Amino acid sequence: MKQVINGADFRRMLISAAAAIEGSKQSLNELNVFPVPDGDTGTNMSMTILAAAADLRKAEDPDLGQAAKIAASAMLRGARGNSGVILSLLMRGISQKLKGEKDCDGVLWAAALQEGVDVAYKAVMKPAEGTILTVARLAAAEAGRAAQENNFIEFVHEAAIAQAKTALANTVNQNPVLKKAGVVDAGGKGWVVALEAMMAAMRGEDVTFTAAEETVQVKQSAEFSDFNTEDITFSYCTEFIISRENDKNPDDLRRFLNELGDSLVLVDDEEIIKVHVHTNDPGAALHEAVNYGSFVTVKIENMRLQHTEKVMTESEKAPKIAEPEKPMGVVSVCAGAGLADVFTNLGVDAIISGGQTMNPSTQDILEAVNTVPAETVFVLPNNKNIIMAAEQVNDLTPKNVIVIPSKTVPQGVTAMLSFNPEGDLEDNTQAMTEALGTVDTMQITYAARNSDFDGYDIHEGDYLALYGSQLFGTSQDIKVLLRSLAEKIRDDGKEYVTIYYGADVKERHARKTADIFADICPNADVNLLNGGQPVYYYLISAE
Repeated sequence: MKQVINGADFRRMLISAAAAIEGSKQSLNELNVFPVPDGDTGTNMSMTILAAAADLRKAEDPDLGQAAKIAASAMLRGARGNSGVILSLLMRGISQKLKGEKDCDGVLWAAALQEGVDVAYKAVMKPAEGTILTVARLAAAEAGRAAQENNFIEFVHEAAIAQAKTALANTVNQNPVLKKAGVVDAGGKGWVVALEAMMAAMRGEDVTFTAAEETVQVKQSAEFSDFNTEDITFSYCTEFIISRENDKNPDDLRRFLNELGDSLVLVDDEEIIKVHVHTNDPGAALHEAVNYGSFVTVKIENMRLQHTEKVMTESEKAPKIAEPEKPMGVVSVCAGAGLADVFTNLGVDAIISGGQTMNPSTQDILEAVNTVPAETVFVLPNNKNIIMAAEQVNDLTPKNVIVIPSKTVPQGVTAMLSFNPEGDLEDNTQAMTEALGTVDTMQITYAARNSDFDGYDIHEGDYLALYGSQLFGTSQDIKVLLRSLAEKIRDDGKEYVTIYYGADVKERHARKTADIFADICPNADVNLLNGGQPVYYYLISAE
């Protein structure tokens, strides 16, 4: 039984974990319960950890602390989607605990796993039970208990795996969505896959990319579920840094701000407290915060918290950062030449190709931001699963990065219509953020698998209509759904309708769709544009 690991061991463990997650990514994707073809937890986790594996292969005999730092830095930059970002945060915490160490025994490894959990939980203010965070938390706690019994790292890691598998099996009972679907959490399964592959490498049985096998035996696909997406309801976002000048407990500030708003991230150390919160009363947040010390910086309106360390080496930095030639610029994420043209014509400086099924990484977004010749760069993710990755960028560039949390392309377009390149920074932040709530987004796609979802009997290949983040209807006839959406728009009294048709829709069919909306909504101005987007036949905005 292995007593300690060194840098070479850790390097092999991470490469083995990357191979295992890569080999399991499709089954992880299929655990996503919503039947649209963008279930990509496995893909995001795989691409995130593959970034670490690639950099570790290039490293020449790093010691343990160096290997952990390389992995954490690479995963931060390669993080894709919410699951990838959380995976990178777990590694960040592990790296922090292993800093400066040459080898690691069971006690230190248990502490490192716990530090990873602590870092991840601090970044997600309202973690739901039955997720990767739950699995990681319970596994780390068991590792700590086991380390008191036996200080061999293999013994401790084995105990962590056993508890992680138990916790994973229980996720189906903790989350109503998973319970109805009868599946475990995809991210949690990914963490178990990683832990087991690390153990295999520890025992000299490394998982390879040519023979990666699934290591968790669970139900392989979702059947049905309820699906709810929490929308951001607070308009004003505040970020500040306080120089700590007393012994007041930051947890009291955390509780106060959590009652005041949402999307709270609070990170503290011995010297400072950093806060990012969405709230309708930023004045109250600042008034309370001043009780903890003096303000070092204050930014209002979507100024995100720097909640990851800057861990770049000189060789990892972007090769070129454009010198500022103007106060503000914009980067937007979208897929499809037509949508890219729309954003470019509205004044976007750089386009990142991505969206559903192909979330860009933090590194992708960073590189685009660095090409913009502006002091401040707004980022429009245009997808809820890209927001968290975009929020990592501000700490990796000298530019000031503001993420406008657009969840759809129509929201991004509306935000750009509110952008004034000659205007004030705070005014633009407020205007673009508030614009997100003025547009309704509808989408037509197809079912990737059979599902009994929210009362709908869905069959693979059926057309699906989404209104906002909710399933609006399903049919084998796309015209039925288009008419229903048009009637909804008419009944809601919307005045402006824009239809973006996708890469798989012929222009003549798109024109017939526009005619349907024009006939049913005679009081609305209906516009048709070739978006060229994949996966979604139609993206429709209504204002």
